[in-house]
Amino acid sequence: MIDTHAHFEPGEAAAQLERAAAAGVERVIAVATSIDGCAEVLDLAHAHASVYACLGVHPYRAGTTDENRLAELAAALEDPRAVAVGETGLDYYRAEAPAGVQRRLFEAQLALGDERGMPVVIHSRDADADTLVALAGYEGTVVLHCFSSPGLLETALGRRWYLSFAGNVTYPNAPALREAAAAVSADRLLAETDSPYLAPQAVRGQRNEPAYVMHTLAVLAQVRGTDTADLAAQIDANATAAFGL
Repeated sequence: MIDTHAHFEPGEAAAQLERAAAAGVERVIAVATSIDGCAEVLDLAHAHASVYACLGVHPYRAGTTDENRLAELAAALEDPRAVAVGETGLDYYRAEAPAGVQRRLFEAQLALGDERGMPVVIHSRDADADTLVALAGYEGTVVLHCFSSPGLLETALGRRWYLSFAGNVTYPNAPALREAAAAVSADRLLAETDSPYLAPQAVRGQRNEPAYVMHTLAVLAQVRGTDTADLAAQIDANATAAFGL
């Protein structure tokens, strides 16, 4: 099994990766959200063979000095441990920056993904319409991380994007997410923790970590009517294809 999207705090990774391996999670994609964070994630990926790096600037950082440092991001993406651009995208729920500023940063990172032939890991919250506009002509590999926008489902299915589900798919008040998870093609389904956030229902209230992706896996298997071990192998194969692992 693989956790396709995790954030680590300094000094916590080694213990969390050990617990993940004990739970059956053999690989983790660690995700940067800032330019400075890219170096930290790459260091982690070089220190642990089970970790890969996804490097980008989160929409919360739009309008900051990170936007003027995208040449550094481009250089970091040349590292052989880097497997994706992100997370990038749009977040109008918190609106940390004006929509136009977020779109500019998003489009710049889409261009990096296109130039390098790398998948782009996308955060979209309360921004369905503009996310679809930005991706309208994009032909590269798209991963909708922590999928929580049923309004994007029809287009995502039609365009064969990857949909990655996090712990919130397990919550009692999320039947629409479970319906979406049941509808995704088997070869386009991914799972993640988005740790340290969104701990699955079985451990809700705790700080999330990669080992807990197994709880999300169990719910995904249930709603899809499939064997847990078979689904874990399918998700692992999907991640290998999506990220070129």
